[in-house]
Amino acid sequence: MLSIVPTPIGNLGDITIRAKETLASCDAIICEDTRVTGQLLKLLELPKKEFISFHGYTDAGKADYIIQRLQKGEHLCLVSDAGTPGISDPGYIVVSRVRAAGVKIEALPGPSAFLVALSASGLPINQFSYLGFLPLKKGRKTLLETFKTEEKTIVFYESPHRILKTLSELATVLADQSERVVVIARELTKMHEQIIYTTISALEKECQAMTVKGEFVVVLEGVR
Repeated sequence: MLSIVPTPIGNLGDITIRAKETLASCDAIICEDTRVTGQLLKLLELPKKEFISFHGYTDAGKADYIIQRLQKGEHLCLVSDAGTPGISDPGYIVVSRVRAAGVKIEALPGPSAFLVALSASGLPINQFSYLGFLPLKKGRKTLLETFKTEEKTIVFYESPHRILKTLSELATVLADQSERVVVIARELTKMHEQIIYTTISALEKECQAMTVKGEFVVVLEGVR
């Protein structure tokens, strides 16, 4: 069986009892970075496990090796570096291949940064558009233009290296929608967590005062 196990996005207190029990009892753990997962097990005081590395640069053929082990009756866990596997990481490749092979899959509920940001945004989230990380070049300008007419709340991730550029682009593209609400969440659940509530018209001022460290989630109000 393959167990999909979410891990904390920052605060270790967010690990569930079920997640700890599953990680403790499995035969091996499929992970992005063995160092990150090894440190997590140590902090959670869980027993050492065999790690199977699977990240963005891994040959997709490695999924065959994983499937072979599952078909032999082993219990493997899939984790990401933080949060729920498959969201903005290559875990979905493993799950897709395992599903196609007819192997049993269970998914545990757990944390995800974009859901935390949405919950704290105060914006309507009965419907929303999740975009992961915005494209760096191809299609970026076209995508940003669609924000002008998107009625659903929009949420996406951004790195500290690009957050100021992205917010500047939003301020430019949506200049004639100056009162649309923007929520910028940084280092969610961690010691230096910060959630900024602002508008398109005030983005430039916020950028000047913002601490540009950690991972960001941006939530944009839909068109009313």
